[in-house]
Amino acid sequence: MQQTKEIRKFLFSQYFSDGLRITFGVILPPLILAQMGHLETGIAISLGAITTSIPDNPGPVAHKRNAMLACIFFMLFTAFLTGVINQYPALIAIEIFFLCFFFSMFNIYGNRASAISTAVLIIMILTIDQRFSLRTLLEYVGYLAGGGAWYLSLSLLFSQLRPYRIAQHALGECVIHVGQYLKLKSNFYKLNKDPDDNYKKLVEQQIVVHEQQDNVREVLFKNKMIVRYQTNTARLLVLIFSDINDIFEQSMATHYDYKVIRSEYGPTQILDSFHKIIFEIGDELENMGVDINANERLKPLHDFQPRLEELKAKIDDISNNLVLKKILINIKNIISRIQTIYSYFKERKLNKVTLSSEKDLGRFVTHQHLDLKLFYENLTFKSSIFRHSVRVAIVCVIGYLISQLTAGAHSYWILLTILVILKPAYSLTKQRNYQRLVGTFVGGIAGALIIFYVKDETARFAFLLIFMVGAYSFQRLNYVVSVLFMTPFILIMFSFIGYGNLNIVQERIIDTFIGSFIALIASYFIFPSWEYPQLKGYMKKLLLANYNYLHDVAEGLTGKGFNITEYKLIRKELYLSSANMASALQRMLSEPKNKQKHVREVNKFIVLNHVLSSYIATLVATIKQGENRQVNPIHVKTIRKALYQLYEAIHLLNDGVDKLEVPEIRVPEPAIKLVEDTVDSHLITEQLGFVNKVAGDLLKICGKINETEK
Repeated sequence: MQQTKEIRKFLFSQYFSDGLRITFGVILPPLILAQMGHLETGIAISLGAITTSIPDNPGPVAHKRNAMLACIFFMLFTAFLTGVINQYPALIAIEIFFLCFFFSMFNIYGNRASAISTAVLIIMILTIDQRFSLRTLLEYVGYLAGGGAWYLSLSLLFSQLRPYRIAQHALGECVIHVGQYLKLKSNFYKLNKDPDDNYKKLVEQQIVVHEQQDNVREVLFKNKMIVRYQTNTARLLVLIFSDINDIFEQSMATHYDYKVIRSEYGPTQILDSFHKIIFEIGDELENMGVDINANERLKPLHDFQPRLEELKAKIDDISNNLVLKKILINIKNIISRIQTIYSYFKERKLNKVTLSSEKDLGRFVTHQHLDLKLFYENLTFKSSIFRHSVRVAIVCVIGYLISQLTAGAHSYWILLTILVILKPAYSLTKQRNYQRLVGTFVGGIAGALIIFYVKDETARFAFLLIFMVGAYSFQRLNYVVSVLFMTPFILIMFSFIGYGNLNIVQERIIDTFIGSFIALIASYFIFPSWEYPQLKGYMKKLLLANYNYLHDVAEGLTGKGFNITEYKLIRKELYLSSANMASALQRMLSEPKNKQKHVREVNKFIVLNHVLSSYIATLVATIKQGENRQVNPIHVKTIRKALYQLYEAIHLLNDGVDKLEVPEIRVPEPAIKLVEDTVDSHLITEQLGFVNKVAGDLLKICGKINETEK
């Protein structure tokens, strides 16, 4: 059952859809032209299509179109320049240095610009060893242009024919990952699961969820057709995404000492019931995500009402059950949100739902402007992207010189390996290095077996198609699997053009090992970029995000109420900062031991910030439930103290290297004082006490880190 669901999830995913589209765009030109006796022409056109497909990542159609047009322009310029000078090794070495530096600087403009950089440099590398007359060079450039135009047209055609599919795929993936987050959350209630280990997995999944949320925002709120929500489909997408974000927040809205909970309630068997229902909620969301991916009407998988009633009865039989009741309320709220999503498929219900304005929706998207000033500002060794660009330029020149000495038939594989492995951070280079080596070695063996034993060309072509689809489907999902598929795909392709011996397998594996070794050594010794100098910057931003989050709650407590749009923007910034902080720690843990600093403190800092945001989310839920709430001056005093401690912690980390403005502590004095203490007010007092304690612990950690840095 689980395997069937995983297969269905993959087959209806954006990754598989992209794999099919790219494979079709790449294989069709050589397939048609081979029938006419022009296989080499077809391969050149195919190369243009492959290059243009690299920046064709999920996102707004206009952004994809502009990126692919820019890619085609730079590709043609680079191919022509390389073809003109490729008989002069000294000029090629100079070209490699300057183009590798220039295009590597594109990383400052985001992932899509970085993809353009990679695509163009691949064309440069593949053109180096070819020899042209002026006529054949112009023909080659023309074929590349034709391949680029063909793939661009194909991609835009798919987008026009199915305008909502990109958004559905992105939203479906987001819902699936939120479901997986809840499944991990359910493990806190399993007595045989280590809470610390599970927490680590939870933080990693939180990073994935954030990335998926950003992808959906890009696709939804930069698509004019969707933002104007003229159709039911557009309304559905925006509404479901809004509710899924609220479900994710609700899942973070409580935090407990799970070791204490296990100790106190373990013998009652109630924790196992909590685990089962939370796991089923996660399973429900995963199923919902698969249905969205498959463009099918959402169908409920579980009936939660009997489970909720059974759970409530068990809790009522347990003494001192306040914490258990809180957990149950949280679960009910999440289930209610899920039922709301299902209700959108009743047309009469959907038409009554109002959406945010177009202006508000646009505010949730991070805008990346192609400002030349940003390029110039990063031309300094203080910039990690500048250091990375210089490193790539130097190492690629070294790789070129080594490839000339080895004089292999396909020595460009050394340069290609360096290009795709070398990343701005050492930890990312190390990870990509391992993935490339494993994928190439295993894929090389698979390719060799097929070349050696499968002599029938039809069967071999079938393998080629399978490996192509696999390589392009997994290129964003799992790099090691992508390389594992790509290696036999390339080897089989070479066998069709006359390179069908096993020497090519050996050559690819050896060249990959050489390139991997050069890239890894270079990332350590040539202008390395370590994580620890940047940690304080990530910590400050995360503290500031939690400060703003708590400040917004403070205004809600004093009777101002919530501006939903502003609140969600603050919440989005908190998730972004939290994910960036956790990613930075993960990268640092992959670096050499002597480059890791404050690991224990930073890990505790991340945990405490997660706990703090969970407590604040619980406060938000409490305030939203209350109506005409009077203000307790004790609450105001406690929240002032918590905000002040966060304020001090931020300034402890602000060493003057960058400017970071912290809003003043402005909590308006209450006009009405609460004389009578209620149960609801007592719960808020208790929650604010937790917030204040965590803020104090964060201040201590920041003080300790600040002291050791002096």
